[in-house]
Amino acid sequence: MARHPHHGSTDDNEAYVRAVHDKGFTFDLGTMTRRKMLVAIGGAGALAAVGAQVLLSGGTAAAADCVEEIESETAGPYPADGSNGVEIRTSSGIVRSDIRTSLGTGNTADGVPLTVTLTIQDLDCAPLAGAAVYLWHADQDGNYSLYSTGVTDEDYLRGIQETDSAGQVTFTSIFPGCYLGRWPHIHFEVYASLADATSGSGPIRKTSQLALPEDASTAVYTTDGYDNSTANLSQITLATDNVFSDDGAARQLAAVTGNVTDGFASTLAVTVDPTAEETGGGGTPPSGPPPSGTASPSPTTSASTTASATTTASASATATASATATASATASTKPVPSGRPTSSSRPAPRPPQPRRQRHWWWPF
Repeated sequence: MARHPHHGSTDDNEAYVRAVHDKGFTFDLGTMTRRKMLVAIGGAGALAAVGAQVLLSGGTAAAADCVEEIESETAGPYPADGSNGVEIRTSSGIVRSDIRTSLGTGNTADGVPLTVTLTIQDLDCAPLAGAAVYLWHADQDGNYSLYSTGVTDEDYLRGIQETDSAGQVTFTSIFPGCYLGRWPHIHFEVYASLADATSGSGPIRKTSQLALPEDASTAVYTTDGYDNSTANLSQITLATDNVFSDDGAARQLAAVTGNVTDGFASTLAVTVDPTAEETGGGGTPPSGPPPSGTASPSPTTSASTTASATTTASASATATASATATASATASTKPVPSGRPTSSSRPAPRPPQPRRQRHWWWPF
């Protein structure tokens, strides 16, 4: 199998997903506050928001049902937007509506057909024509192309499109599988223009996630190929998912129609602030390596990344050498009480980690 030129080598991330799926941290404080306010006001506000997500003919929402700005979410560890090693947005052919086939290998992702239509609109619910959406999600096995074992050479289920005059984009894809610790979902980033989305450096206006409804997910997961999804779905709910739990995905739950024979169609109105700028794909990458036992992000080939890695490695080596020398000197001059762990066996104290660094490493 030929290796696509932009693919970086990576270890499997699935062990980490299994290890931390039940240890999610609190969301970004600002986003959480707004969500909790919605819940505090009462169910009526949330229900109105859900109702506004059903698109009307022509792709625009009625003014009375104008849905509020969608929540910003982490892009997770598998975005391939340059924030975690791999960069797909600048690849030739990434601007496409049918994302089922890999650009590099030509292999096609199996699964129940699903179309995803997003209507991108501003804070007044006016359609944003000429904006762009980068969308990606897991395959039917719950794996992410470019990252997970067995699909690091694939880049299927990822694509970019420009919105039409109604602010709409429609992707042809497959229904994603449910992996352990997460509700069935789809990731996306919104850009002001196609040029911004494909340049690799254009500002991200919104990073969020779309939730898929339980009834459609349950039906899909009874079909061949979704072997682990039924069991995984039985262990998670919208109320316990560490992204959607605060408001039940009030502005993120897509309307879905269809069946397993003919496929499904999902729609969601996405309100964004077209002047906002988000960095790091919705979450800032950690400054150091991932926690012990996890897979490292795929490396990029840029000089800046190499220099950064070298600096980090040098700093780590220096710190390790210093700690070793200190421990050695302490051991030679001060006896260790019986039954007390030695300095070499005691774990070094973990420095406090910024919220956004921990957030980025969740298995999304």
